[in-house]
Amino acid sequence: MPVLISSAALDAARASSTPPRLLDVRWSLAQPNSLAEHAAGHLPGAVYVDLDTELADIGDPVRGRHPLPSREAFEAAARRWGLEDGDSVAVYDAGHGFGAARAWWLLRHAGVEVRILDGGYAAWVLAGLPVETGEVTPAPGSATLGWGGMPVIEADDAAAWPAHGLLLDARAGERFRGEVEPMDPVAGHIPGAINAPTSENVAASGLFLSGAELEERFAGLGVTADADVAVYCGSGVTAAHQIAALEIAGVRAALYPGSWSEWANQGREVATGA
Repeated sequence: MPVLISSAALDAARASSTPPRLLDVRWSLAQPNSLAEHAAGHLPGAVYVDLDTELADIGDPVRGRHPLPSREAFEAAARRWGLEDGDSVAVYDAGHGFGAARAWWLLRHAGVEVRILDGGYAAWVLAGLPVETGEVTPAPGSATLGWGGMPVIEADDAAAWPAHGLLLDARAGERFRGEVEPMDPVAGHIPGAINAPTSENVAASGLFLSGAELEERFAGLGVTADADVAVYCGSGVTAAHQIAALEIAGVRAALYPGSWSEWANQGREVATGA
Protein backbone atom coordinates (compact mmCIF):
# COMPACT_ATOMS: atom_id res chain seq x y z
CA MET A 1 0.00 0.00 0.00
CA PRO A 2 1.55 3.35 -0.98
CA VAL A 3 2.30 5.70 1.91
CA LEU A 4 1.36 8.93 0.12
CA ILE A 5 -1.41 10.32 -2.05
CA SER A 6 -1.17 13.54 -4.05
CA SER A 7 -3.74 16.32 -3.93
CA ALA A 8 -4.87 15.55 -7.48
CA ALA A 9 -5.22 11.83 -6.79
CA LEU A 10 -7.12 12.47 -3.57
CA ASP A 11 -9.48 14.88 -5.32
CA ALA A 12 -10.19 12.18 -7.90
CA ALA A 13 -10.71 9.57 -5.17
CA ARG A 14 -13.26 11.83 -3.50
CA ALA A 15 -15.39 11.61 -6.66
CA SER A 16 -15.20 7.80 -6.85
CA SER A 17 -17.85 5.31 -5.73
CA THR A 18 -15.76 4.52 -2.64
CA PRO A 19 -14.29 7.81 -1.43
CA PRO A 20 -11.83 7.68 1.47
CA ARG A 21 -12.65 9.06 4.89
CA LEU A 22 -10.73 12.30 5.40
CA LEU A 23 -9.07 13.13 8.72
CA ASP A 24 -7.61 16.54 9.58
CA VAL A 25 -4.72 16.00 12.03
CA ARG A 26 -3.26 19.50 12.21
CA TRP A 27 -1.03 19.60 15.30
CA SER A 28 2.21 21.07 16.63
CA LEU A 29 3.98 21.24 19.97
CA ALA A 30 3.31 24.98 20.03
CA GLN A 31 -0.39 24.54 19.22
CA PRO A 32 -1.58 21.01 19.95
CA ASN A 33 -5.28 21.80 19.41
CA SER A 34 -6.04 23.19 15.94
CA LEU A 35 -9.83 22.92 15.93
CA ALA A 36 -10.11 26.65 15.20
CA GLU A 37 -7.90 26.26 12.11
CA HIS A 38 -10.01 23.28 11.03
CA ALA A 39 -13.21 25.31 11.37
CA ALA A 40 -11.68 28.15 9.36
CA GLY A 41 -10.98 25.84 6.43
CA HIS A 42 -10.56 22.12 5.72
CA LEU A 43 -10.94 19.53 2.98
CA PRO A 44 -14.65 18.91 2.28
CA GLY A 45 -16.01 16.33 4.72
CA ALA A 46 -12.80 16.05 6.74
CA VAL A 47 -13.22 15.29 10.44
CA TYR A 48 -10.92 16.99 12.92
CA VAL A 49 -8.74 14.63 14.98
CA ASP A 50 -7.25 15.78 18.28
CA LEU A 51 -3.82 14.17 18.46
CA ASP A 52 -3.34 14.58 22.21
CA THR A 53 -6.66 12.98 23.20
CA GLU A 54 -7.45 10.60 20.32
CA LEU A 55 -4.03 9.46 19.09
CA ALA A 56 -2.37 9.17 22.50
CA ASP A 57 -3.04 8.12 26.08
CA ILE A 58 -1.62 11.00 28.10
CA GLY A 59 -1.03 10.32 31.76
CA ASP A 60 1.98 9.11 33.75
CA PRO A 61 5.17 10.95 32.57
CA VAL A 62 7.12 7.73 33.09
CA ARG A 63 5.31 6.44 29.97
CA GLY A 64 6.23 9.53 27.93
CA ARG A 65 4.21 12.48 26.65
CA HIS A 66 2.28 10.61 23.95
CA PRO A 67 2.06 6.89 24.77
CA LEU A 68 -0.01 4.82 22.37
CA PRO A 69 -3.75 4.65 23.06
CA SER A 70 -5.28 1.28 23.79
CA ARG A 71 -6.94 -0.55 20.92
CA GLU A 72 -10.32 0.05 22.56
CA ALA A 73 -9.76 3.80 22.95
CA PHE A 74 -8.52 4.13 19.38
CA GLU A 75 -11.47 2.15 18.07
CA ALA A 76 -13.85 4.48 19.94
CA ALA A 77 -12.11 7.48 18.34
CA ALA A 78 -12.32 5.89 14.88
CA ARG A 79 -16.03 5.32 15.34
CA ARG A 80 -16.45 8.98 16.30
CA TRP A 81 -14.77 9.86 13.00
CA GLY A 82 -17.47 7.79 11.24
CA LEU A 83 -15.18 4.94 10.27
CA GLU A 84 -16.80 1.72 9.05
CA ASP A 85 -15.23 -1.67 8.35
CA GLY A 86 -13.62 -1.65 4.92
CA ASP A 87 -13.22 2.13 4.72
CA SER A 88 -10.01 3.59 3.39
CA VAL A 89 -8.66 6.78 4.94
CA ALA A 90 -6.59 9.78 3.89
CA VAL A 91 -4.95 11.84 6.63
CA TYR A 92 -3.45 15.30 6.42
CA ASP A 93 -2.13 18.15 8.53
CA ALA A 94 -0.98 21.69 7.84
CA GLY A 95 1.77 20.64 5.46
CA HIS A 96 4.82 18.63 6.49
CA GLY A 97 2.97 15.52 7.62
CA PHE A 98 4.22 15.22 11.20
CA GLY A 99 0.80 15.01 12.86
CA ALA A 100 -0.74 13.14 9.94
CA ALA A 101 1.98 10.48 10.16
CA ARG A 102 0.97 9.65 13.74
CA ALA A 103 -2.58 8.94 12.53
CA TRP A 104 -1.19 7.01 9.53
CA TRP A 105 0.96 4.83 11.81
CA LEU A 106 -1.89 4.07 14.23
CA LEU A 107 -4.36 3.29 11.47
CA ARG A 108 -1.82 0.97 9.85
CA HIS A 109 -1.26 -0.60 13.29
CA ALA A 110 -5.04 -1.14 13.46
CA GLY A 111 -5.22 -2.74 10.01
CA VAL A 112 -6.85 0.17 8.16
CA GLU A 113 -5.93 1.14 4.59
CA VAL A 114 -4.57 4.69 4.88
CA ARG A 115 -2.44 7.22 3.02
CA ILE A 116 -0.93 10.60 3.92
CA LEU A 117 -1.86 13.61 1.77
CA ASP A 118 1.55 14.70 0.50
CA GLY A 119 2.06 18.37 1.37
CA GLY A 120 -1.08 18.44 3.49
CA TYR A 121 -3.60 21.26 3.59
CA ALA A 122 -1.09 23.73 2.15
CA ALA A 123 -0.61 21.63 -1.00
CA TRP A 124 -4.38 21.14 -1.37
CA VAL A 125 -5.02 24.89 -1.20
CA LEU A 126 -2.09 25.65 -3.52
CA ALA A 127 -3.65 23.30 -6.08
CA GLY A 128 -6.82 25.40 -6.00
CA LEU A 129 -8.97 22.52 -4.73
CA PRO A 130 -12.20 23.08 -2.76
CA VAL A 131 -12.31 23.71 0.96
CA GLU A 132 -15.16 24.18 3.40
CA THR A 133 -15.57 25.84 6.79
CA GLY A 134 -17.22 24.85 10.06
CA GLU A 135 -16.88 21.65 12.06
CA VAL A 136 -17.79 18.26 10.61
CA THR A 137 -19.74 15.89 12.88
CA PRO A 138 -20.24 12.57 11.07
CA ALA A 139 -22.72 9.87 11.99
CA PRO A 140 -20.93 7.45 14.36
CA GLY A 141 -19.29 4.51 12.64
CA SER A 142 -19.09 0.88 13.73
CA ALA A 143 -15.58 -0.14 12.64
CA THR A 144 -13.90 -3.00 14.48
CA LEU A 145 -10.16 -2.40 14.51
CA GLY A 146 -7.29 -4.82 14.76
CA TRP A 147 -4.02 -4.13 16.58
CA GLY A 148 -0.38 -5.00 16.17
CA GLY A 149 0.09 -4.36 12.46
CA MET A 150 3.26 -2.29 12.94
CA PRO A 151 6.42 -3.28 14.86
CA VAL A 152 6.82 -1.70 18.31
CA ILE A 153 9.69 -1.77 20.81
CA GLU A 154 9.95 -0.79 24.47
CA ALA A 155 12.67 1.03 26.41
CA ASP A 156 14.72 -2.10 27.18
CA ASP A 157 14.63 -3.02 23.49
CA ALA A 158 15.81 0.49 22.57
CA ALA A 159 18.71 0.19 25.00
CA ALA A 160 19.85 -3.05 23.38
CA TRP A 161 19.03 -2.11 19.78
CA PRO A 162 22.38 -0.50 18.76
CA ALA A 163 24.14 -3.80 19.50
CA HIS A 164 22.38 -5.48 16.56
CA GLY A 165 20.73 -2.74 14.49
CA LEU A 166 20.29 0.98 13.87
CA LEU A 167 18.42 3.15 16.36
CA LEU A 168 17.47 6.45 14.72
CA ASP A 169 16.74 9.57 16.79
CA ALA A 170 14.38 11.74 14.73
CA ARG A 171 14.78 14.94 16.79
CA ALA A 172 16.67 18.06 15.78
CA GLY A 173 20.45 17.86 16.10
CA GLU A 174 20.72 20.27 19.02
CA ARG A 175 18.35 18.16 21.10
CA PHE A 176 20.14 14.95 20.13
CA ARG A 177 23.49 16.43 21.15
CA GLY A 178 22.05 17.61 24.48
CA GLU A 179 22.64 21.31 23.82
CA VAL A 180 18.98 22.18 24.51
CA GLU A 181 15.97 20.35 25.85
CA PRO A 182 12.75 22.40 25.80
CA MET A 183 10.34 19.61 26.75
CA ASP A 184 11.89 16.87 28.86
CA PRO A 185 13.79 16.74 32.17
CA VAL A 186 17.11 15.48 30.77
CA ALA A 187 19.00 16.50 27.61
CA GLY A 188 20.84 14.08 25.32
CA HIS A 189 20.07 10.85 23.50
CA ILE A 190 19.90 7.09 23.95
CA PRO A 191 23.44 5.68 23.89
CA GLY A 192 24.30 4.28 20.47
CA ALA A 193 21.54 6.15 18.63
CA ILE A 194 22.13 7.92 15.30
CA ASN A 195 20.68 11.36 14.68
CA ALA A 196 18.35 11.54 11.66
CA PRO A 197 16.15 14.67 11.99
CA THR A 198 12.63 14.17 10.67
CA SER A 199 12.71 17.61 9.07
CA GLU A 200 15.14 16.25 6.45
CA ASN A 201 12.46 13.88 5.07
CA VAL A 202 10.68 16.74 3.31
CA ALA A 203 11.53 19.44 0.80
CA ALA A 204 11.03 23.16 1.40
CA SER A 205 7.62 22.80 -0.25
CA GLY A 206 6.46 20.46 2.52
CA LEU A 207 6.30 17.51 0.12
CA PHE A 208 8.13 14.30 1.01
CA LEU A 209 11.39 13.70 -0.82
CA SER A 210 11.16 11.10 -3.57
CA GLY A 211 11.76 7.44 -2.81
CA ALA A 212 15.18 7.61 -4.45
CA GLU A 213 16.14 10.71 -2.46
CA LEU A 214 15.00 9.13 0.80
CA GLU A 215 16.82 5.91 -0.01
CA GLU A 216 20.00 7.92 -0.58
CA ARG A 217 19.45 9.88 2.63
CA PHE A 218 19.06 6.79 4.80
CA ALA A 219 21.85 4.90 3.03
CA GLY A 220 24.13 7.73 4.13
CA LEU A 221 23.23 6.83 7.71
CA GLY A 222 24.01 3.16 7.13
CA VAL A 223 20.40 2.09 6.62
CA THR A 224 19.84 -0.74 4.13
CA ALA A 225 16.67 -2.61 3.20
CA ASP A 226 17.62 -5.61 5.34
CA ALA A 227 18.83 -3.63 8.39
CA ASP A 228 17.13 -3.86 11.79
CA VAL A 229 15.90 -0.28 12.21
CA ALA A 230 14.02 1.33 15.09
CA VAL A 231 13.05 4.97 15.51
CA TYR A 232 12.31 7.31 18.39
CA CYS A 233 11.83 11.06 18.77
CA GLY A 234 10.64 13.27 21.61
CA SER A 235 7.34 11.53 22.29
CA GLY A 236 6.65 9.09 19.47
CA VAL A 237 4.88 11.52 17.11
CA THR A 238 7.46 12.67 14.57
CA ALA A 239 9.13 9.24 14.75
CA ALA A 240 6.05 7.98 12.88
CA HIS A 241 6.95 10.42 10.09
CA GLN A 242 10.43 8.87 9.98
CA ILE A 243 8.88 5.41 9.71
CA ALA A 244 6.70 6.62 6.83
CA ALA A 245 9.77 8.05 5.08
CA LEU A 246 11.70 4.82 5.65
CA GLU A 247 8.82 2.82 4.17
CA ILE A 248 8.83 5.05 1.09
CA ALA A 249 12.54 4.21 0.84
CA GLY A 250 11.78 0.49 1.09
CA VAL A 251 12.79 -0.01 4.73
CA ARG A 252 10.51 -1.34 7.48
CA ALA A 253 11.20 0.10 10.92
CA ALA A 254 9.95 -0.33 14.48
CA LEU A 255 8.63 2.51 16.64
CA TYR A 256 9.69 3.18 20.21
CA PRO A 257 6.49 4.97 21.27
CA GLY A 258 7.69 6.25 24.65
CA SER A 259 10.70 7.85 22.97
CA TRP A 260 12.93 10.39 24.72
CA SER A 261 10.13 11.68 26.97
CA GLU A 262 9.77 8.21 28.50
CA TRP A 263 13.50 7.48 28.57
CA ALA A 264 14.31 10.81 30.26
CA ASN A 265 11.70 10.23 32.96
CA GLN A 266 12.96 6.75 33.85
CA GLY A 267 16.47 7.68 34.98
CA ARG A 268 18.14 5.69 32.19
CA GLU A 269 21.66 6.18 30.82
CA VAL A 270 22.08 9.30 28.69
CA ALA A 271 24.63 10.17 26.01
CA THR A 272 25.45 13.67 24.73
CA GLY A 273 27.41 15.10 21.83
CA ALA A 274 27.43 14.06 18.18
